[in-house]
Amino acid sequence: MTSDAIDLIIEGREKDLGDGFKVRRILPFHKQRMVGPIIFFDHFGPAEFKPGDGMDVRPHPHIGLATVTYLFEGAIAHKDTVGSDIVIRPGAVNWMVAGNGIVHSERTPPEERDAGMTIHGIQTWVALPKDFETCAPSFTHHPQDSLPVFQLGGAHARLLAGEAWGHKSPVEFPWGIWYVAVDAPEDAGFDVPADAAQERAVYVAAGPVDIAGSVVPQGSMAVLRQGAPARIAMPAGSKILLAGGQAMDGPRKIDWNLVASDAALIEKAREDWRASARKNWTGTRFSLPDDEHEYIPLPEDQ
Repeated sequence: MTSDAIDLIIEGREKDLGDGFKVRRILPFHKQRMVGPIIFFDHFGPAEFKPGDGMDVRPHPHIGLATVTYLFEGAIAHKDTVGSDIVIRPGAVNWMVAGNGIVHSERTPPEERDAGMTIHGIQTWVALPKDFETCAPSFTHHPQDSLPVFQLGGAHARLLAGEAWGHKSPVEFPWGIWYVAVDAPEDAGFDVPADAAQERAVYVAAGPVDIAGSVVPQGSMAVLRQGAPARIAMPAGSKILLAGGQAMDGPRKIDWNLVASDAALIEKAREDWRASARKNWTGTRFSLPDDEHEYIPLPEDQ
């Protein structure tokens, strides 16, 4: 049973992304396609890689979205076709704007692959507003020390994007977004104001956590009722993500790694991905990141 402050509780569903990488998927959900501009929400790990093993997400395309990567543990080496080549570690944010098309890979860095590693983190997709969904692609790495950190009733909060509790993230995004990572080294409690964002949700990455009188288990998201404040009580060791923002400017279609307001944009990207591979990435819409030679075909071509 949920409280008067919660509209819906979404339980994570295990998904195999291929290449031996499994996640718990929260969004999209059949009763909740988006929360604010956030259209996709995956929680991966904690997973142990033995020495010599690692994550290898081969190059693949995106359109119409921004990917947001945040780690609790481990490291990911990111490469893309705008020239980015960087390792993300806990507390930092990778913000990749796909726009009219980008290709990237995500792998375990060599040092961590040799030593073995625990990987644990969150990846979200943020739908780009219609006026920006075909913009030029870009990538920005926001180091841990560039993101505002503040206290919430005994919990430690890090503002990943948007504005919250009088703080503003350096992440630039042309739509209202609210995204905060909160962890409780000791028992903590705080209120989420009704006007913190138009649409608000709380994801429990480590728990359980009491949200407005309802115990929400680890791996679940509570979608908060619009206009209702919510009290959050976090036991020591728990972690949550506060996620949401302004309601999006219309529905979005998702096909594989492609997001758009118009199905024709997705179909064209699918055709161009096939054609780019067939023409060996020469003179084509999509290319591969530097020093990458593998790629992920469309699902039906695998």
